[in-house]
Amino acid sequence: MGMIIDKLGVAVRTGHHCAQPLMNRLGIQGTIRASLAFYNTIEEIDLFIAAINKARDMFNC
Repeated sequence: MGMIIDKLGVAVRTGHHCAQPLMNRLGIQGTIRASLAFYNTIEEIDLFIAAINKARDMFNC
């Protein structure tokens, strides 16, 4: 999913994010997170949401 979102022009971080023991306990293989800050525009956030929706649709989730 992270690779799809990346191909749609949105940078996200994927992996365990320093929480691998908890994720193992919960049975979670990996996570995706966005790094938003004060300098992000509304248009960038809209692009991010559209990319998530498109990737989700590709996986039929």
